[in-house]
Amino acid sequence: MSTVINVQEAKTHLSALIARAEAGEDIVIARSGRPILRLVPIQDPPPREFGHMAFSVPDDFDAALDDDELATWE
Repeated sequence: MSTVINVQEAKTHLSALIARAEAGEDIVIARSGRPILRLVPIQDPPPREFGHMAFSVPDDFDAALDDDELATWE
């Protein structure tokens, strides 16, 4: 069963309502007696998995460029 709180009361007691929602209570906020939103805690997001890109760096990665390659970059 939900606890229905009007907007003015929610503004006055927001910290307490947050604590109650964190504890698992279902809090519904209403405007003029009409429910408009539910206050719920955010669940921990799943851990992010980064892409699985395979690449290798050649041993001569930082070797000086030959004259032709250098000329292309200049």
